[in-house]
Amino acid sequence: MNNHSASTVVEISQLSRQFGDTDALINIDLNLERGVVYGLVGANGAGKTTLIKHILGLLRCQSGSVRVFGEDPVARPEAALAHIGYLSEQRDIPDWMTIAEFCDFVHAFYPGWDQDYARELLNTFSLDGSKKIENLSRGMRAQVALIGAVAHKPDLLVLDEPSSGLDAIVRKDILNAVVRTISEEGRTVLFSSHLLEEVERLSDHVIMIQQGRILMDQPLELLGQSHHVSELRFSELQTTLPRIAGVLKTTGEGRSWNVVHSSSPEQLAASLETLQGELVSTRNASLEEIFIARVGRMESSSSESSGAQGS
Repeated sequence: MNNHSASTVVEISQLSRQFGDTDALINIDLNLERGVVYGLVGANGAGKTTLIKHILGLLRCQSGSVRVFGEDPVARPEAALAHIGYLSEQRDIPDWMTIAEFCDFVHAFYPGWDQDYARELLNTFSLDGSKKIENLSRGMRAQVALIGAVAHKPDLLVLDEPSSGLDAIVRKDILNAVVRTISEEGRTVLFSSHLLEEVERLSDHVIMIQQGRILMDQPLELLGQSHHVSELRFSELQTTLPRIAGVLKTTGEGRSWNVVHSSSPEQLAASLETLQGELVSTRNASLEEIFIARVGRMESSSSESSGAQGS
């Protein structure tokens, strides 16, 4: 084992990646710690899937380094990947097998496979082991693929758009079952999703990526506390708001405006005094409000969105 902190699961240093003339990742520095649920968010094409592929050793570093459990996942895949569970958005699982055969097949690769846990998940999802995978609905396929990814109790679980194309109930069941079980046992989860309410509900920590660069990397709680949504009122009609320090996004007209800001409410109130404005109310911003203010509008909030395709 290389010399690395026992609490650090993934260490990425100065990772850059180009595809032709396109910068897919630019000087990424990132550490994932044990027992934390990380939500990876970004617009389509931001670099989420490219980052995940480097962690899984599916892409070789062009510059910089990636270490997973202290190992290079490209040079020593068996040492790194034995500890990882992975669910891709495509959920490629063999159609010709039954659910039970698929579980046996995955079991053969992982000595740590937990038969009781696999059975418990099959029951939770009401799946019949004798059913052929080719006859399953999209939601059931996702559930089976998920059991394959988590029943060996991996130390790191990587989920790339796990909810893509699933209805809300299946989505909730799957993610709750997995994320909580894994993180409560001191394991680490990295999941990429375009459904920001989902990331907000399940994550401890958010990594926001935009055009190949990390825009934010901090605990969800701090993110909400450092961004606010405030309602402003002015004595005079305003056609547009003047620039106010810390304000990221404004909406409104006339005398009444809403702003998303990274300044404190006190700083904002002080800035408003010179503009004959007052702060009417303020609250912590949601992840979606922060994302839209920082990155721009979401492509889609529907579960049928193409998710991280090609990112």
